[in-house]
Amino acid sequence: MSQLPLPDIASGSPLIDTALDWVGMEQIALPLHVAGRSIVGRASAGVSLDTPEARGVHMSRLYLALSELENHELTLSMVSEVLDTFLASHAGLSNTAFLDLGGEALLNRPALLSPLSGWKAYPFSLRCRQGDDGFEAVLDITVGYSSTCPCSAALARQLIQQAFDEDFVDIPLSHESVRAWLGSEQGILATPHSQRSQAHISVRLSGDAEPLPLPSLIDSAEKALGTALQTAVKRVDEQAFALANGQNLMFCEDATRRLHRTLQRHPLVEGFRVRVVHGESLHAHDAVACSQSDWPSASR
Repeated sequence: MSQLPLPDIASGSPLIDTALDWVGMEQIALPLHVAGRSIVGRASAGVSLDTPEARGVHMSRLYLALSELENHELTLSMVSEVLDTFLASHAGLSNTAFLDLGGEALLNRPALLSPLSGWKAYPFSLRCRQGDDGFEAVLDITVGYSSTCPCSAALARQLIQQAFDEDFVDIPLSHESVRAWLGSEQGILATPHSQRSQAHISVRLSGDAEPLPLPSLIDSAEKALGTALQTAVKRVDEQAFALANGQNLMFCEDATRRLHRTLQRHPLVEGFRVRVVHGESLHAHDAVACSQSDWPSASR
């Protein structure tokens, strides 16, 4: 049987002549190398369809171009090259190319005091576009931390003071008696509530952001917050974490302001948006605060 030419339906004319903003594929499985480790990534790849009389784009060309990212550390220059390939393979059809990459970066984090360490996963996405106005990259990361409510801490201290007044009303004070009382359950009659919290950070990266500054941004955010979630711990680390929480009381507003100041000082950040969520243990709802600088929209 003779081999007939395979039909190319996408090269035909559409029933309706209309340009399209984005055409491509989402949730493509793709191995990525981030922060020195291989991870399971996902990609969304596409181009604009600026020629109204063209029926569609060549999605297989987009898919195959992603292989350029497989065996190398993820960098902005590599993403820019892939976007160039997208556009070159769609010359005459597309003026803008898009590529979103995401997954969970794995970073090894040391314990606070002991020699232990463990792995933490940080969800991230890198959203890039390339067109007539140049290359743009936005990095989204999520950082988890612990937050202790300042109001709850003040109320707990007041209850402990009241208990102290009641227990020592007729008892002579001495160093030993007060020390013993502080070490008893009565000495910690009330505790402030803490919550596992999240900072959702989006930054517009400068063109000098090579390599991808994901670890440095995470390190800066965790340093600003002061109570990053831990991995492997001994009791000495747990005690140090309790001390850090007690000396680092935060409303969601406080956490957001700390991150705002930190990101303003980061040399590779041209603009940013921060959304902090404190998943309260007191209420069934969350406390949220947002801030941004040199960001195009003020919407929540």
